[in-house]
Amino acid sequence: MQYEGVLRKMQTEIGSPIQYYMVFENDFLNVNQILDKKLQIDFMKFQCLNCGEDRPIFRQGFCKNCFFEIPSAGDWIMRPELSTAHLDKEDRDLAYEKKVQLQPHIVYLANSSNVKVGVTRKTQVPTRWIDQGAHEAIEIVEVPNRFLAGITEVALKDHIGDKTNWRKMLKNEVDDENLVDWRNKLKQYIPQEVLEYFIESNSETHMEFPVLKYPEKIKSLNLSKTPNFEGVLKGIKGQYLIFEDDTVFNVRGSEGYYVGLQIG
Repeated sequence: MQYEGVLRKMQTEIGSPIQYYMVFENDFLNVNQILDKKLQIDFMKFQCLNCGEDRPIFRQGFCKNCFFEIPSAGDWIMRPELSTAHLDKEDRDLAYEKKVQLQPHIVYLANSSNVKVGVTRKTQVPTRWIDQGAHEAIEIVEVPNRFLAGITEVALKDHIGDKTNWRKMLKNEVDDENLVDWRNKLKQYIPQEVLEYFIESNSETHMEFPVLKYPEKIKSLNLSKTPNFEGVLKGIKGQYLIFEDDTVFNVRGSEGYYVGLQIG
């Protein structure tokens, strides 16, 4: 069986376990169905997710030119507190920024390697948590725009981490934490103008990942350095493929790479 196309982050569907899909221009693959099978990945060329040109990928699946020009790669994506659409101030394209920034956003706690705080659009729950490989998560506040979510995250980062240790997450070296207790403990640090949006009464969401064997000594696959790879797929967690020989492949980190996949 053969597939070909440009890599984008895998699409997911909550379930026991979570279902993963690679979606290409003319085809899609349910990745869960190839667990325990041999998968060959061949890097063929680059294809920027914006302009479609064969130029080296710089970040987030975009070539360097596009990354510094297009509205969907503005600094406020990674740093929500820099959002300005609520002030009617343009960064790169006000219409786009209003559409994305002026919608309900969630500040959440997720436990993937340790408890961390994060921000996502409400429409991206629970997708965002799955993409981070979190086995449990809880919402703290729901606010009407990205800026308020951003200043809340900044305030809470003084008291809790905001990064996932991806190696621990992939090895499944995780502790169960009481996220309700964490949420209640952190309430005192939420900015005054956000307190009215605090979520008092929800419970944790739990995620179950399709993994047959967790890696022990992680080796990371970089298609620029190793354009051809073959291995037996043993698991999917976050946006990573986990292979029998402890190689892991970050699909999202390889967006914009045009590949051939061969199964069996």
